[in-house]
Amino acid sequence: MAVLVVSTRTVSPPPPRHGRIPLTTWDVSFLSANYIQKGLLYLPPSMSSTAAVVDHLAAALSETLAAYYPVAGRFVTDKDPCGGCSVSIDCGGQGVELIHAVADGVSIADVIPPDADVPRLVQSFFPLDGAVNHDGHELPLLAVQVTELAADGAIFLGFAYNHALSDGTAFWAFLNAWAQTARSNLNLDGPPPPSSPLLDRWSPDGGPARPIVLPCADVSAEFIERLPPPLLRERMLHFSAESLRALKERAGQELLAAGDTAGAAALTRFQALSSLLWRSITRARNLPATQPTVCRVAINNRGRLEPPLPPAYFGNSIYAIGTEPWVSAELLEEGSHGRAAAAVGRAVAAHTDGVIRAKVAAWMEKPVVYNLRFFDRAGTMMGSSPRFDMYGCDFGWGRPLAARSGKGNKSDGKTSLYPSGRDEGGMDAELTLTPENMAALELDEEFWAAVSPDEKPP
Repeated sequence: MAVLVVSTRTVSPPPPRHGRIPLTTWDVSFLSANYIQKGLLYLPPSMSSTAAVVDHLAAALSETLAAYYPVAGRFVTDKDPCGGCSVSIDCGGQGVELIHAVADGVSIADVIPPDADVPRLVQSFFPLDGAVNHDGHELPLLAVQVTELAADGAIFLGFAYNHALSDGTAFWAFLNAWAQTARSNLNLDGPPPPSSPLLDRWSPDGGPARPIVLPCADVSAEFIERLPPPLLRERMLHFSAESLRALKERAGQELLAAGDTAGAAALTRFQALSSLLWRSITRARNLPATQPTVCRVAINNRGRLEPPLPPAYFGNSIYAIGTEPWVSAELLEEGSHGRAAAAVGRAVAAHTDGVIRAKVAAWMEKPVVYNLRFFDRAGTMMGSSPRFDMYGCDFGWGRPLAARSGKGNKSDGKTSLYPSGRDEGGMDAELTLTPENMAALELDEEFWAAVSPDEKPP
């Protein structure tokens, strides 16, 4: 099942060329992390050939880059006259890489087998494997691989997107803008185009963003570390709207029984699912009874700032927040599902404008660039978001059949939440664990009682 590259091209925005955009603290902190690797699987397009599909995508991409021109740029590092250096986006239209590939003998059923691990084959559908975001000085900030599944003609679009350029909110807004342009070029009706991106970077004082001067002469030597990915198993699990309602109701009943009416009233389905995952992963790890554990959540800062940033802000504006530490035995007690869900809710509610600005100030005093070493081996991490419009990315041949990701930025206990491609109000959870921890989780009756069986692929 080899994946063969047929052609590679560079797609650039139309003139004019633009200047530089400085990276913020939120952007710079991702320079040592891997590129975002997200992908969408489609039924066979009704076009004459995959080459025609690639041409169609390239034309729409070039048009979309007129508004999203930083995506076609490269990073550049400048020396500061007073010492140190800063990183910016050079918006010179250097271009996006678009790859046409063919996976011989591969069909939809090979990519999304029901009730099984995500096949390692999927990792070969993503370009720039192993790249870290600092590599955006030489590598494109976005590379797209269009892989034809030769056995049935289906298409997998694999995106490698530089996380120091923006977060998932901006990334999916860009993809949906590209898809809307592609539909328009085919004279197809579709939703109204998204808002134009706000490209001006945020500054704590409300003025124009200035370059962040790092206390080193060479970012690569001081902050960049390339770590081999851990050996992991990966499952994509579906939680139906009904299952999520049941998890939330159970958590609410437990909180009411404990006298926490405020916690019960504030519950969300996200909190209830986070509690289930946190507790189940902790149980699978068989941690010592006194081992502290924390549930961390990637959270969007935009609406929490004062004044708020608009949803169309193009850049990073996220933090990883965490619950208060719990010892393993307490987290796994009878009736702890509701209390763990409420703990996640408290962490979210506490993430205010003042807290965000304090984090920015602390980072400026002591810059930190994140990588896999920062993942907590006893904790869990909830990434991505079911609010991202992944299934709105219709490029002219229908909505995606499934969403998957590459191997970048994954660790034991990392869960990425996706919107459901099956039912309104459901969620999909992409869960990665070490082989031994996944084997233990597969024996957890409480966990699997909440998981909906997979549907047979078409």
